[in-house]
Amino acid sequence: MPRKRSRLGSFVDDSSSDDDDSLIASAAAIIETFSNVKRKHGGSIPGHKVIYRDREAGHDRMFKDYLAENPTYPPEIFRRRNRMSRELFVHIMNAVEAHDDYFVQKRNGAGVLGLSCFQKITAAMRMLSYGVAADATDEYVRIGESTALESLRRFVAAVDEIFGEQYLRYPNEADIARLLAMGEEKGFPGMLGSIDCMHWKWKNCPYDKQGQHKGHVDDPTLILEAVASNDLWIWHAFFGMPGSHNDINVLHRSPLFDNLAEGTAPQVNYSVNGHDYTMGYYLADGIYPQWATLIQSISHPTGNKRQYFAKAQEAARKMVERAFGVLQSRFAIVRGPARFWDPETLSKIMRACVIMHNMIVEDEGFVVDHNERFDYGGENVEPAHGHAHRTLEEFIEAHKKIRDKETHVQLKEDLIEHLWNVHPDLY
Repeated sequence: MPRKRSRLGSFVDDSSSDDDDSLIASAAAIIETFSNVKRKHGGSIPGHKVIYRDREAGHDRMFKDYLAENPTYPPEIFRRRNRMSRELFVHIMNAVEAHDDYFVQKRNGAGVLGLSCFQKITAAMRMLSYGVAADATDEYVRIGESTALESLRRFVAAVDEIFGEQYLRYPNEADIARLLAMGEEKGFPGMLGSIDCMHWKWKNCPYDKQGQHKGHVDDPTLILEAVASNDLWIWHAFFGMPGSHNDINVLHRSPLFDNLAEGTAPQVNYSVNGHDYTMGYYLADGIYPQWATLIQSISHPTGNKRQYFAKAQEAARKMVERAFGVLQSRFAIVRGPARFWDPETLSKIMRACVIMHNMIVEDEGFVVDHNERFDYGGENVEPAHGHAHRTLEEFIEAHKKIRDKETHVQLKEDLIEHLWNVHPDLY
């Protein structure tokens, strides 16, 4: 019995030897072959099983738990789980949704409603606050692992772009006045805060980069250099240097004194023990160099005055250590090992955590009032109007003043006398 020929076979037999007809026949054969292959039902990736998460019900449950008029969980539990008040959380969420269209709730081609902005940002905040893996947020938020990771990346980028200019800024005139007042209360006129470095372990550091990221510990790390004031506000955050560097190497690459060298920072004028100074300074530990803008403790103090100064400096310098501790407590992701592969994402995560840390500090009581006046330091601040265009010689001269050792020694001696004579009972 002759074999039944397919329509394609008949077409090939009846066709001419023309090249175009042969090409058409070959294409038709390929299409017929692949049309007979059965594909498994799945999502966007063949073979992957689609999980019905009931996202709408998940959003409704989360809304009733936290954002409803009478929520299931009271405000104190909301703050504990999200590290901030509900009002601040909603403010950030609305700003991020308006900034990035990714967080706007949409319907797909089948008309199914997607994840809400609240779900995406909650997943990102849980990863930042608790340091958990992406898939750990799925059961409650109803969000897939890849979507949670994408939400985190976009969220930290949006926070930096929206709030970075305001909450991670160089101190302006009002900020300098406030910092000088805080320094005077501590017995250190002219102090603008304290500086130190923190290491963040990089668990998924690529193998070819591990050598340069290993320093005093055996694990790869990335370094955060920060300046903090007594109210825990972080005024400077320079992140990303490999862990093989020490604090001095990081300082030499840091933009901390760029504004001062370029002449765009508010000028500071104050007197200590009868001597006038025109640059503020930061309290630092012993590894930092003897610059006019850095004041260290005394490693082996002799005499009552120097012992008292060492005690006072070490006590006041702890403000940056406190800021690091609070930052890691609020955002456990920077306390545990970093799981991301690319340093760009880690940098955005760190900056976003610092920015939200400052927003929480402001929300919980520290509010800048630009009309406020201070008993000490407020009248001594002269803001820089516009941008100074310094020549190369002026820029080099400014750098020399910042790093001048003689000024450092004189200022240190004046502070020793000032603390002993004016603030003998502070510490």
